[in-house]
Amino acid sequence: MSEQLVNHSSDLRRLRDEGYDIEIWSNYLLVKQVPYVTAESVVARGILVSELSTSGSTTTTPNTHVVSFVGSIPCDDHGHELNAIINQRGASQVGGNLTASCTFSSKPAEGYPDYYEKMTSYIDMLLGYARAIDPSVTAKMFPPTPTDDNESVFRYLDSASSRAQISAITEKLKLGKVAIVGLGGTGSYILDIIAKTPIEQIHLYDRDTLYTHNAFRAPGAASIEELDAAPKKVAYFQRKYDTLRRNIIAHPAHIDESNIEELRDMAFVFLAMDTGASKKYIIKKLEEFGVPFIDTGMGVYQVNNSLGGLVRTTTSVPGHRRHVWERLSFADEADDEYEQNIQVADLNMLNAVMAVIKWKKLFGFYTDLDKEYSSTYTIDGNHLLNEDKEQTE
Repeated sequence: MSEQLVNHSSDLRRLRDEGYDIEIWSNYLLVKQVPYVTAESVVARGILVSELSTSGSTTTTPNTHVVSFVGSIPCDDHGHELNAIINQRGASQVGGNLTASCTFSSKPAEGYPDYYEKMTSYIDMLLGYARAIDPSVTAKMFPPTPTDDNESVFRYLDSASSRAQISAITEKLKLGKVAIVGLGGTGSYILDIIAKTPIEQIHLYDRDTLYTHNAFRAPGAASIEELDAAPKKVAYFQRKYDTLRRNIIAHPAHIDESNIEELRDMAFVFLAMDTGASKKYIIKKLEEFGVPFIDTGMGVYQVNNSLGGLVRTTTSVPGHRRHVWERLSFADEADDEYEQNIQVADLNMLNAVMAVIKWKKLFGFYTDLDKEYSSTYTIDGNHLLNEDKEQTE
């Protein structure tokens, strides 16, 4: 299907966004999976075929009100042929290897202003009889629409944004390169969320192997065969999300002096790594590069026979960085009071969600009235504290 033609034609785009299974062949428009009733009073599915008139990269007013129908002769719910709309009977080729059984002719006085009105009008003429037999039947199948490398980073169309009519807002997240440093529980959930945004490239940095304990605090479900293979985390998650989108780049390495320069041209960096000297070094270099970032962290501890603690996100952008050094501890794990390093999937997920929501605020996807740069969620009491609000340094 020509995505350019669909995207530039409001009638075709509306058909697609409302869930109709459309396809373009040369100068034909097809709407597939259309419910109709056969002579045996059984609901089946056929294809409506219309000529397609265009001017440049957009559609024009339909050249004719007639459509062809691929399927058996459609009937009402009692098995009587729909003579009121059937114009001609007899097999005819309508493009490709499709053979129509008949044509329909139902012309409103003013004609059809566009292809949305034309095709949905004929769909409704068939659908009403099909629903008399099966009230749940629909022509809105919401099929996945494949894309190529030139059209999108996604392997199929982002119909969630188009259907909700927020594509222009989603485009604000079309950054060049974004890195996730650390692909443990929180980092993998960050990937799960931002993989569904139009970032051009997502870079993953982690040299560790995916073990069983990692699988219990990460999105999705790793099979025992996958765990037996002991893959690198970055390779495992790159493969998982490659089915959704292109340009996820796996780096089986931690960030240090040997590769820190790779972060210089990132539009944004998520830090989801252990505390310590290496994090301190990375933060200093990100500030030097002028790269905005969000650091994530949590402290979970045992209280009698249950768990307590907090989840934290700290945001740093040019002009608002001093608070990072006041908020973060760079003590090594062995010296930290949370040396058990307790992590739970729901808290990792929450940490990732808090980080990604703030990231989306920074780039205008969400409204940000408070402009907080530090947020802390406390489990006991369900408290969310926002601090370090924007001010000139």
